Amino acid sequence: MNVKVFALALILMVFAVPMFAQEQGGGTNWVAISSGFSMAIASGLCGLAQGNAVKGAAEGMARNPGAAGAIRFALILGLVLIESLALYTLVIIILKVV
Repeated sequence: MNVKVFALALILMVFAVPMFAQEQGGGTNWVAISSGFSMAIASGLCGLAQGNAVKGAAEGMARNPGAAGAIRFALILGLVLIESLALYTLVIIILKVV
């Protein structure tokens, strides 16, 4: 079993070597491609975090309506900090790709 796995890994490594050869001239712009993926991941995680923050604030206001002002302030501050992650990612992408 181990000999088969080793042989398969060896064969894959031998055939994968030309794939990593550098092209002459224009190639794929991996920075732009990875930037798109990083922005998608940052936006998705920001959306999940903002959804959880709003859910928690709504539950907190429903349980204690007297503290709605303080909860609202903490919610807005938290949403601003969460959104800044996506904005920082966007700024880094713009600086790196352009």
